[in-house]
Amino acid sequence: MASLINQIGAVTALNVRSIPQRGWMSLASIVAVALTIAVLLFFLALSNGLRSTVEGSGSDDVALVIREGSNAELNSVVSRDQLSILATGPGVAQREGAPLVSGELLVIVDGVKRSTGTNANMPFRGIGSEGLALRRGVSITQGRMFTPGTNEIVVGAGLLREFSGFEFGQSIRIRGTEWQVVGVFEAPGTVFESELWADVAVTQSLFNRPNIYQTMRVKLTSAAAMDAYKSWADGDARLNDVEILSEREYYARQASQSTGQFTIIAWVLGVMMAIGALAGALNTMYSSVATRAAEIATLRIIGFSGLATFFGTMIEALILSALGGVLGILLAFVAFNGRTTSTLGAGFTQLVFKFELSPAIVVTAIIVAIVIGLFGGMFPGIRAARQRPQLELASQ
Repeated sequence: MASLINQIGAVTALNVRSIPQRGWMSLASIVAVALTIAVLLFFLALSNGLRSTVEGSGSDDVALVIREGSNAELNSVVSRDQLSILATGPGVAQREGAPLVSGELLVIVDGVKRSTGTNANMPFRGIGSEGLALRRGVSITQGRMFTPGTNEIVVGAGLLREFSGFEFGQSIRIRGTEWQVVGVFEAPGTVFESELWADVAVTQSLFNRPNIYQTMRVKLTSAAAMDAYKSWADGDARLNDVEILSEREYYARQASQSTGQFTIIAWVLGVMMAIGALAGALNTMYSSVATRAAEIATLRIIGFSGLATFFGTMIEALILSALGGVLGILLAFVAFNGRTTSTLGAGFTQLVFKFELSPAIVVTAIIVAIVIGLFGGMFPGIRAARQRPQLELASQ
């Protein structure tokens, strides 16, 4: 065993020293792997960042009420009467004797993206007086909260980074109505930062949606009260067309709908590019074996085993692929990790989030690079191991 290990080490050293002789071909193989890894990481980081943002928006002690069968808020309707009933359920938190609830209306408005100068859909949300209190981690960082009953809005910091015209103090025209931006709020790592907020009653009036809500948020005394609240609602015939989920459950469902397509794209493109990178690795390694035929034959004659030449070739391929993997990961961290972007969310509006490379995603990229190296070195390695020394030397 020690002898085999020494032989593998000697063959590997010989192979590595000969890489400069195939410099351009080796470099092309490294770049092909790097681009494969970078593209794979781009979509996986996009999907992961979107998932983290959406799933991180929910609370276990806030019930979100939508119409049964609705996949998103835009398809939902909750009546004013149902809102009043839901506010009386068991376990509803109170503040100064009033239930902590918020009937809300979501509409789509146009905004101009800073990066492209093109129009895109934005979520404009009318919220009740307790809407801010129902969202954890939200703080007003500029100005103040809107005054109920007025045409005032507050803007999410994420939306402000991606869209122009909504700066603090600006007066903007939306759907034929003038609105004053009186505040900017932050809610790091949540979908809330992608929204415009205004008073729900004003929103209903100006968007011609009287007495209609799309969702209702209900603050409960604790997460443990959620099951009892759901059971109570299930037993009331007046609420038989609504669905109640914890806010966390709702956003987890939205995340699965929003991120699934990006994960599929990541792997489809990743596999296609990996095949191209594999072809490059095979060409490089076959060339390596061909240019070192005489050296391999000499090693075989002096006692080196075919297994040693096989593993030596495999290790060379893994080294090139590993270098490509490292380069691809570095490109990903420099080019887009942590950068803010926006895409169309489940509600057909722009959702602002950050690319997020997690340790698990980086490990996935490393595994892909290793697989490319293994397959790229396997067949050339078998060819090297099967070379017949006498014939190879005679041909030189």
